[in-house]
Amino acid sequence: MTSISDIRAKLLSKELSVEEVVNAALQNAKAKESYGAFLELYDDTKEQAEYAQKLLDEKGEEAPALCGIPIAVKDNMLVKGHVATSASKILDGYVAPYDATVIAKLKEQGAVLVGRTNMDEFAMGSSTEHSAYQKTLNPIDDTRVPGGSSGGSAAAVGLDIVPVALGSDTGGSIRQPASFCGIVGLKPTYGAVSRYGLMAMGSSLDQIGPLTTNVEDAKIVFDAIKGLDPKDSTSQSGKEVETSKKMKIGVPRDLMKEGVDEDVLNHFEASLEKLKEQGHEVVDVKFETAKYGIPVYYIVMPAEASTNLARYDGVRFGPRVEGKDFNESFSKTRTEGFGEEVRRRILLGTYVLSSGYIDAYYNSAERAREVMRAELREIFEKVDVLATPSTATPAFKFGEKSDPLAMYAQDIFTVPANLTGNPGISVPMGEVDRDGVKLPVGIQFVAPHFGEERLFTIGSDVTGEEYTK
Repeated sequence: MTSISDIRAKLLSKELSVEEVVNAALQNAKAKESYGAFLELYDDTKEQAEYAQKLLDEKGEEAPALCGIPIAVKDNMLVKGHVATSASKILDGYVAPYDATVIAKLKEQGAVLVGRTNMDEFAMGSSTEHSAYQKTLNPIDDTRVPGGSSGGSAAAVGLDIVPVALGSDTGGSIRQPASFCGIVGLKPTYGAVSRYGLMAMGSSLDQIGPLTTNVEDAKIVFDAIKGLDPKDSTSQSGKEVETSKKMKIGVPRDLMKEGVDEDVLNHFEASLEKLKEQGHEVVDVKFETAKYGIPVYYIVMPAEASTNLARYDGVRFGPRVEGKDFNESFSKTRTEGFGEEVRRRILLGTYVLSSGYIDAYYNSAERAREVMRAELREIFEKVDVLATPSTATPAFKFGEKSDPLAMYAQDIFTVPANLTGNPGISVPMGEVDRDGVKLPVGIQFVAPHFGEERLFTIGSDVTGEEYTK
C-alpha cells in the first residue's frame, strides 16, 4: 500500500504534482466505487491541491508532513460547505457551517480532503451494514464486512485509494475495521484530539483517530491533529508517558478463554513470541473488570447517545415529516429519519436514564467504569502495555451477525479502552484462511493515558517497520 512518505518523496522530487496525486486518488475511488467506501467525492479538490502545491513550492522540505496528501473523512466530521450526514436520513442534505478542529488543522497543513466515507448510522454498528445509504464491502473479500463504524474509512485505505482516512472510535470503531481490513488504526487518549465538529454519539467515549497503511503514518497524523482545543471542554493535554525500546507486555489471558478463533489465538501467540525475541518481556496479568466491559458499555453508550440524538427533531436539523401537531411531527420525523439500530439504542438509552432505573443501570455502570479505570492504573504500574487480539475473529460475512447481541459481543477487546479513556492501536499480525481466502487479523495494544509513543514503538516491532520517534 502507498504510504505518506512514498507520496511525499515523489512530491518533493517533482516526480509528481499534488494535482496528479489527488487526481489519481479520485480516479481510483471511482474505479472502485462498487466497494461503497465513499458517500461523496468532494468537488473542491483542485483548489485544495493548488494551495498545497503552493505551500510545497514555498517551503520544500519544511512543508508540513501531510502537505499534498489525499485524506478521506468519516461522514460524522464537519467539513465547511460540504454535506455531513453521519450516514443518516435524518441529516440528509445537511451542509456543515464550519470545520471540525481536526479538519481545520489538516487544511492548514495543506492536506487534501478528497471525500466523505460511509459508516454505520451515527456510528452505531460494527459492520457498516447500518448506513442509511449503502453498504461498504471488505477490500479483501467483498462477501464480508469491512468492520464498523468506520468501515468506509478503513476500506478507503485498504483499497489503496488514500494513505490516510479519519475515523472515530466509540467502542472500537477504528481498531476493529483496521483489523478486518489489514491496516493500522489508532484510538488516541480521550481528549488528546479535539472532538469539536464531531457529531457526538457517546460524548465520554468518542475519539477521532487515523486509519493508515503503517504505524509511522499513524504517528504523523496523530501529531498533526492532536492538541488542546478551547472549543472542546473535553480536550486535554498531558505529559507524554516515558517510553523505552524494550517493554513489559501484559496479557490478560482470562479474557481470551472463550469465543476467540483458534487460528487468531495462534497468530497472537506467534506475535508475542516475535516480541520476546526482540527483547520485550511478556507476562500474564489479571484484568478482572474487563469482562464487564460489554454490559457497562452498552448501558453508558446508549444513554449518552439517546441524549445526544435528542436534538434531531425535524426543527433544527435535516428534513421534517409533517404531522397534525408538533408531537406527531417529532415522532414521524424520528421514526422515518433514524434506522432500526439507532432507534433500538435510543430506546435502550432512554430506558436506563428513566426515573426508577437510572440508579440500577446508568449510575451502577458509571461506578463499574471507575473501578475499571482504577484497575487499569494498577496494571500499568506493573507493565508498559496490554496486548490482546484486536478482534476475536476475522471479518464476518454480511448478515452473519444479524442478532444484535452477537454484533455487540464483537467489541469485547476494544471497549475497555473507551470506557477508561486509554489509547489503543490495532496493527496487522497475520492472515487466517476462511473459505479459501486469506483474511487479515490484528493485534491490539493499550497503553496508559498519553502513552501513544509506546503504541507506535511496540506496534512497529510487530509489523517490522523501521520506526524512530
